Amino acid sequence: MLKIIDLKKTYTLEHGTVDALRGVSFDVADGEFFTLLGPSGSGKSTAMRCVAGLEHPQAGEIYIDDLCVFSSEKNIRVSPDKRPIGMVFQSYAIWPHMSVAGNVSFPLVYGSRDRKHSKKDVRKAVEEALDMVQMSDYAERPATQLSGGQQQRVALARALVSRPKLLLLDEPLSNLDAKLREEMRIELKELTHRLGITSLFVTHDQVEALSMSDRLGVIMDGLLVGLGDPQGIYRHAPDKRVADFLGVANTIEGRITQSGADAAMDTEIGPLSFHNCDIDSGESVTVAIRPEAFICSHEKPDASNNVFEARVERSSFLGSFIEGDLTISGKLFRVSLTPFTRVREGEKVFVHIPAERCHLVT
Repeated sequence: MLKIIDLKKTYTLEHGTVDALRGVSFDVADGEFFTLLGPSGSGKSTAMRCVAGLEHPQAGEIYIDDLCVFSSEKNIRVSPDKRPIGMVFQSYAIWPHMSVAGNVSFPLVYGSRDRKHSKKDVRKAVEEALDMVQMSDYAERPATQLSGGQQQRVALARALVSRPKLLLLDEPLSNLDAKLREEMRIELKELTHRLGITSLFVTHDQVEALSMSDRLGVIMDGLLVGLGDPQGIYRHAPDKRVADFLGVANTIEGRITQSGADAAMDTEIGPLSFHNCDIDSGESVTVAIRPEAFICSHEKPDASNNVFEARVERSSFLGSFIEGDLTISGKLFRVSLTPFTRVREGEKVFVHIPAERCHLVT
């Protein structure tokens, strides 16, 4: 549905040039919720603005629903108002002098010059859009009398009122408080799935990306460095940078002693087993282990491999889980344990790390 091919964008600044996008390519399927996740300055918002037509790349192609809206080679540059998109900005961009209905109707009344809408059609479309976001009772309320969450819903209704092929969401939850942000994550995901609308979401928040996305792409320094479904890319990050950005990742280095489906390596904490390695024996590698991968107990488990003695250095009960630090043979590991695990600082425990929870990173 959305196809981006080898997109390149360079900004010229006083101190030189910045390569914001360096050959970014990805597809978004019809009805999919796709997220571009990356730190500040990674190029994620630039990519979205290029899709919207608010920025013009130096090279590449962009297709929306088989319509080529940009091509450097074919010299195609479709204006934003003629692209089949709706967009929600980080600041919401709500007009303070208008009512809720006036804000939502804006794209239909002042949008594309090629298509005019009757007052009856506009009123019906606005009613339907407000009903989608549960704001029907606020149609005549002045925009200045809305809470942050209500403004977010109005901005979303305005983006949906023209029934776009593609919904663009530029960090729309970042200005909300923590509790409301969590509520809106659920609402937004349910709404887009219910409507079956294709969505491109941009965020720097790992929780938003992992909890809302059908698929996500991790972008850093203008390059797409990871692509996949949330669970897969979290558990099997392609490299250490991606693993670290998606959350705490314990890493341990060593040398391969056995390749194949059931692989093994020598490390500073002892032999470590993992799966699926095609690297030759003797080669140096790095394995990433998520904090949630550790199974901690006071009795030695029956597992035949990846069982270690550890010392509890720190333990913090956080309600839904226990966050702690363990040392194994002097090496520190961050762990997240079930709240039913009872551990005390300074005590010795056994740790089991299942082989399928260890994966190679570059």
